Amino acid sequence: MDGIDDLLNGFGTALAPEHLFFAAIGVILGTAIGVLPGIGPAMAVALLLPVTYGLEPTAAFIMFAGVYYGGMFGGSTTSILLNMPGETAAVVTAIEGHPMARRGRGPQALAAAAVGHFVGGMLGTTALVLLAPTVASLAVDIGAPDYFAIMVLAFVAVTSVLGSSRLRGFAALLVGLTIGLIGMDEMTGQSRLTFGSLRLADGVDIVIVAVGLFAVGEALWVAAHLRQGRAEAIPVGRPWLSRADLRRTWKPWLRGPIIGFPFGAIPAGGAEIPTFLSYVTEKRLAKEPDEFGTGAIEGVAGPESTASASAAGTLVTMLTLGLPTTAVASVMLAAFQQYGIQPGPLLFEREPDLVWGLIASLFIGTVLLLVINLPLAPVWARLLRVPRPYLYSGILFFAAVGAYAVGGDVLDLVLLLVIGLVGFAMRRYGLPVLPAVLGAILGPGAEQQMRRSLQISDGDLTGLVNSPMAVTVYAVIAVLLLWPLIAKLKGLSAR
Repeated sequence: MDGIDDLLNGFGTALAPEHLFFAAIGVILGTAIGVLPGIGPAMAVALLLPVTYGLEPTAAFIMFAGVYYGGMFGGSTTSILLNMPGETAAVVTAIEGHPMARRGRGPQALAAAAVGHFVGGMLGTTALVLLAPTVASLAVDIGAPDYFAIMVLAFVAVTSVLGSSRLRGFAALLVGLTIGLIGMDEMTGQSRLTFGSLRLADGVDIVIVAVGLFAVGEALWVAAHLRQGRAEAIPVGRPWLSRADLRRTWKPWLRGPIIGFPFGAIPAGGAEIPTFLSYVTEKRLAKEPDEFGTGAIEGVAGPESTASASAAGTLVTMLTLGLPTTAVASVMLAAFQQYGIQPGPLLFEREPDLVWGLIASLFIGTVLLLVINLPLAPVWARLLRVPRPYLYSGILFFAAVGAYAVGGDVLDLVLLLVIGLVGFAMRRYGLPVLPAVLGAILGPGAEQQMRRSLQISDGDLTGLVNSPMAVTVYAVIAVLLLWPLIAKLKGLSAR
């Protein structure tokens, strides 16, 4: 019952007028930015990260919660209307949502997506309330070797499931780890990769890394491939579902969280895999499977509910272990670090008002998302007509202003441009961005946990595997690395 009492106290915090205001602003800004072509929730949060510098932490994170959920809904809007997913989690929505829009059923697709987000968000956040305190209490006993093993698992899992090849995934991770090395070694005081500049002694601010890789890299990439003219936006009427639509969508809405939440909670789970699993499940269970591919509403409702529940699962891992499993969670972890707060097992004890206020705001943000965005769907559709040159020049402007606001140093603008060029090169050669951001954020922590483990064992490498949990995690890592080879050998033996 302690969790329920804490949640009620959190609602007392989240329902304060100023916090409700920031939640509404977050939902509107997140949707407005996420609905623009090529911009997903990760970039939306990264762009708005510097805006919250002047806010107190609770207000800032309540606003981020709204931006997170609003950006996810915005990404599904572009998938449905323009066939341009704002992020990988919205790819599946485009498969059925865009054909629905082309058939004149865009309003129904948008409504199915909005209600799916509402149902998935509510059920997923309820699971977060029930499980997060238990996970946090168990995680208190995790030692340095266990933390290092979990971080290695996050590195390996992210690089294994993202990108066109594992080699590219590990290359992207190496880029992020290299950025994380910049600065002064906390244990020895030795400068690393600072090129003699004292201003780099503290390293590169993770806000600059996130904004550079996501926003600047994407803007440069789109500018390099810009073509004259723009796609015509499909007209959107009033989003509404008929009784027949409701009969086809309520079961996919309820099945989505069952698939999405567990995948979001495990390291490198994210929403990509569960949304595809949801789509396949709905296709197999559908009474008219032949309609899939031409605009089946179940193919929108299920994956959208799954993605929203997966976002709640992602927050379990981030809040209790300090491990981001998605790009948005990585940026939110950077926001915690911006305020000097370290997510982990003790977060629920040290910052109860903040963390329970954040969780309560997820419920509020989910309701606001449905109430605000259903009537505003035609407005978001008009935003899709913004010419690309204006759109991405605006992104570069706000990215530069945000980077300069971090420390008021011109060097930050130079670093933003350099990291943006790195992000552009990564897109050019097919390297996924998330492993790089994850490496930059978790790299220093992983190094610290590794060195702490070796210090405890007097330099003996067995100090990294001296607990049952560490051994178990390394066994999972071995399976992830060897599974493609095992599957290949199985295929050869079957022949």
